[in-house]
Amino acid sequence: MENYTQWLQKIENYIVENMKSEMAQIQQNAVQNHTATMLEIGTSLLSQTAEQTRKLTDVETQVLNQTSRLEIQLLENSLSTYKLEKQLLQQTNEILKIHEKNSLLEHKILEMEGKHKEELDTLKEEKENLQGLVTRQTHIIQELERQLNRATTNSSVLQKQQLELMDTVRNLVSLCTKEVLLKGGKKEEEKPFRDCADVYQAGFNKSGIYTIYINNMPEPKKVFCNMDLNGGGWTIVQHREDGSLDFQRGWKEYKMGFGNPSGEYWLGNEFIFAITSQRQYTLRIELMDWEGNRAYSQYDRFHIGNEKQNYRLYLKGHTGTAGKQSSLILHGADFSTKDADNDNCMCKCALMLTGGWWFDACGPSNLNGMFYTAGQNHGKLNGIKWHYFKGPSYSLRSTTMMIRPLDF
Repeated sequence: MENYTQWLQKIENYIVENMKSEMAQIQQNAVQNHTATMLEIGTSLLSQTAEQTRKLTDVETQVLNQTSRLEIQLLENSLSTYKLEKQLLQQTNEILKIHEKNSLLEHKILEMEGKHKEELDTLKEEKENLQGLVTRQTHIIQELERQLNRATTNSSVLQKQQLELMDTVRNLVSLCTKEVLLKGGKKEEEKPFRDCADVYQAGFNKSGIYTIYINNMPEPKKVFCNMDLNGGGWTIVQHREDGSLDFQRGWKEYKMGFGNPSGEYWLGNEFIFAITSQRQYTLRIELMDWEGNRAYSQYDRFHIGNEKQNYRLYLKGHTGTAGKQSSLILHGADFSTKDADNDNCMCKCALMLTGGWWFDACGPSNLNGMFYTAGQNHGKLNGIKWHYFKGPSYSLRSTTMMIRPLDF
């Protein structure tokens, strides 16, 4: 038992010794391992420190470079600022000069405004004086117009009496002629005059107003007969000479005629149709410009249609000195007025060119256009126009349209 206890004691001592030896070894190994670990850690820290130092150096270098760039930019900005300040100073000086000029101009403008105000006051005073004068002149003109109307009325009465007297004389002459023929033992039935050619052939060879009896017309018609031009016998159907008659009229007036045969007038489309339906007629148009030059256009055949045919124009055979080409539409054209548009143009020629005429597509002529006086007759498309005599915008001084039988 004692031995066993000793043996156990030995074993316990051996174990204790071995454990101490092992613990010592372990401690020694631990110290060695710790030392190695510390060395490694120190080495790593040194390496990291060196790397961080290098990076810091690089960053410092970059900062220095960036600082240099900023300093350079700052210097450049300083130079630019100096230049801008210099320019600003120059602009300021120029603005000051402009202000000085503006001040001078404003002063001058004020002076001019003062002068203009004085002139305006003077003009207003003159205007008031002129208005008073115009008012007085207007009253005078109105009085003169009244006197002129009374004189015109008296003149119309005298003309009417003159026409009646001429008819009475003609009737007396006719009666005397009949009486002479009866005394001579000859009987001759009196034939009414169909036109001025009949008047001329009856022995009346002085130009003037005569009464004719047109076939199919209920009443006789007074016309002006030209017995002097180119053998005489011409019945006047249109005449312009002084602008005293308004030709800007409607369809009905152009149909029945207007004006006075002794002056400006239009015979009437219905009468022209009736006359030219009696037999074949020649048309002659006499023209005169404001320089005194005369010309004519003549047509061997001339007649117009009835009202249902819009008094359509028919012509044939053109000669004369008012242009080698006819200014009337030879292929025919309908008659148009401001209230009856029968032309071939969308623009309504009678409204645009004024008057009544055979316009076709406005065409190269219009003898019933506006009457313009000398000096005002150029550049007038709506004037008295005959294109192939004086061009498209020259307004003529006088015109006459006349007809005569072809076999006269």
